[in-house]
Formats: sequence, structure tokens, C-alpha cells
Amino acid sequence: MPIVRPALTAGTALTAGTVAGALTAALAFPLAAHAQAPQAGARQSPGCASGLAVPGAEKQAAACLDDLTTAGTVGSGHTVPADWAGLHAAGTRNPSGVPGIQLDGYFPDTSTFNTNNGWNHDAQFVIRLPERWNGGLVVAGSPGNRRQYANDFTISDWALAKGYAYAATDKGNSGIEFYKDGRRPGDAVVEWNDRVTQLTRAAKKVVAQRYGRTPRRTYAAGISNGGYLVRWQLENRPELYDGGIDAEGTLWRADGPNLFTYLPKILRAYPSYAATGDPSAHEALLNAGLAPGSEFLWPFHNQVYWELTQRIYRQEFDPAYTGEEADYNYAARPKEVRRAVARVALTGRIRKPLITLHGTYDSLLPITTDSDVYAKLVRAKGKAPYRYYRLEAANHVDGLYDSFPDRLRPLLPCMRTAFTAMESRTQNGTTPPKSATLPRPTSGDPVNTCSLS
Repeated sequence: MPIVRPALTAGTALTAGTVAGALTAALAFPLAAHAQAPQAGARQSPGCASGLAVPGAEKQAAACLDDLTTAGTVGSGHTVPADWAGLHAAGTRNPSGVPGIQLDGYFPDTSTFNTNNGWNHDAQFVIRLPERWNGGLVVAGSPGNRRQYANDFTISDWALAKGYAYAATDKGNSGIEFYKDGRRPGDAVVEWNDRVTQLTRAAKKVVAQRYGRTPRRTYAAGISNGGYLVRWQLENRPELYDGGIDAEGTLWRADGPNLFTYLPKILRAYPSYAATGDPSAHEALLNAGLAPGSEFLWPFHNQVYWELTQRIYRQEFDPAYTGEEADYNYAARPKEVRRAVARVALTGRIRKPLITLHGTYDSLLPITTDSDVYAKLVRAKGKAPYRYYRLEAANHVDGLYDSFPDRLRPLLPCMRTAFTAMESRTQNGTTPPKSATLPRPTSGDPVNTCSLS
């Protein structure tokens, strides 16, 4: 169905650019876009990546680029800005000037949601190999229902400048009809985990081809659904990684909490609250998990996220339901629905070091129904070092910071600081600062700096 952009009002204080970006963000959907045709600055020659072959790939294309970061790939046509629109604050400073090799391609797949590169083929990936390599690899899955370039600005640029090889996947399906992929309820999300595992194994071999040895360190990193993928990999495929950074990962639990245990409650209560300020409706919204103080974010989330998110994920796990989304009662649904969710559920039993970050004003994946719960699971069952940083006044999408700089803080700079802390832990045994709730900074440069202590 067509998606109607929300109206802009003085009360929301959202710019057109912010709305366009946020419409593509988090658990939502990507704008229609194709990678550009390569421009004249990209050094593309048949021998530029001679001998490099991505194991299992059905198609691959290589380019030697003067700059693998978005400062270069936007112009050369080796990224899709719409994939990463809205995921960072406008003032974010990124490094640039990292020459190397980019490999684009796809693994065998039958679905065709991903139109990037004009391929109309899912299971697309990107692998970037800097000329000056530090011996490590960073692997990312896309947030929300975005595609393989979604982490280019937030993760790839920064990792490449530190010398890491980088690999990312579209998870095997994308867009707001991702649930049509697969035959059984839950198949599409099951594929997300499989594709990250597949790419990690393949990327390690490509790294060995390029540099003559396998990575000394491999890290998983992701935001939102990408954070969920990090959690799942460290629980189920720990042998592939040395650690992970999970930013506001989605929590799936067969018996809850999950999206279906709180979104319908929000959908039921919000109309009354919006119309009259009904105190009982406000209380119901807080009981569903929304944070007091985040009310200024609710109109936007109501217009853009809540119903859409509930509907498309419900269609993935419970396609037989035909009622209104606000009336959905997960606990009363057939046991087959919980079995479908159980296929992708998290346990907290991580077996490699993990750092989780989550904003207290997250109005899409409320912190009390998500990372607070996951942190308790990890502390009860985890078998590896863990840190959890609650970021006061951070929300789910950093692009909204530009509209509310006096009320919000970006999450990305803390994610980068956390990555550095993970490096120190895994490489020299330095213990990161204790888990904590970090107050919103009121001075300095919160868009580009963050202290975890």
C-alpha cells in the first residue's frame, strides 16, 4: 500500500529533510533507490582485484577506489545515500580518504526486493578492503528493512579509517513487504541471521585472499535490527567473532516481551491521548513502555512507525490474523505464532564480549521492554563479558536530534566510543567502564563525542 508522509506542523518541529530521512529509518523502510552508475574517478580495471573471489557468490563486481568512505563513494556510485538517510545527526563528522577495493555482489537467492545496482536480486553484499589494513574485520547487518549500504555512514566510514576491512549484507530481504519472502512464518527473519553468518564466513576468506592471512579480530556491529543480529550471532555463532556492539537491538522473545506485546497497547491508547490528553490513556502509554518526557516524540512515531511496524512484522509471524492491529492480542493467538517467534528468539546466552547501548527516549523499541530486559537475560545466562549503557534522552533515530537538539542526544558517538572500548577489552584486556545510565550532555559536542564513564 502507498505510504503517506506525515504533515508538518509547528508542533512537531520536524523539517522536511528529517521526515524524509526518518521515514527510511530503524524498523521502517528504505526509499526506492539504485546505486549510481560508476563515475569517472573510480579506478575500475579487470585486474584491480585480481584473484579475489567471494566464496559462494553468484555475482560479484570489483572496483579500486580512491576513497572507500561515503565522501568518495557517493560520487563514484558505490553507495546509495537513501539506504543510510536519517540515521545520523547532520553535524556528524566522518573520516575520509581511505583508498582500497570494493566488492559488490550477491549470493544465490530467489527473492527480488533489493533494486540496488539494478540487479533486482536479494542477498546483496558489499565488502571493502582498505589498502592500509589493521588486521581486523567488521561485519554489519542492515537496520530496519534497509539494504546493504545502510551502515555506510554510521559504521563503514569509521571502521575503514581505523584500518578494518568491512562487510555488510541486506539480510536477504528488504522493504515493507519483506514478509513475503519464505514459505513459513518467520522465514524472512530466520534468513537475516543466516545471511550474516554466510557473509562473515565469506568475508574472512576474502580478507585472507587479499592480505595473505585471516583477520586477527572480527567484530559484529549493528543498529536496531542490526543490533538484534549482533546479539543472535554472539549467542549462536560465537566462534566467528571476537566481540560485538549492539545499538538498540530488537528483542524477540517467544513469551514476550516483543513488538507484539506493547505496540497494540500503544495503538489503542494513543488516539485518546492525542485527542484530549486523557490521563488514563497517558498512563496506559507509559505502562506500555514509553518513557515519561518523550511525549514530544509520540506524534511523529504515531504517524510514521507504530502501525506500520506492527502490521509488517505481524504479517511475518502471524499472517492468519485479519483484525485491526490495535486489537491484536499476542497472548491469545494460536501457539503456532509463538513457535514462529521462537525460531528467532534471543536467550541472552552470549558467548563473546558484547556492549549494548540504548536510548531512554526510544519510542519505537522502548528501553524498558527491550534492552533492560535483554541485559537481565545476559546477566543471568551470559558466558562472556558484558556492558550495558543506557543513554539518557537518546531516541531510536539520530536524525531526529537536529529537530530537538535541546531535548535529545545522538547515540552514534557513544556507539563509536563503545567500539573503541571493545577493541581495548579484546586486544589488551582493558576493562570498559561499568554499565551505567549516562546523563544527557549539556555542553561540548554531543554529536561527535561521548564518554562512557
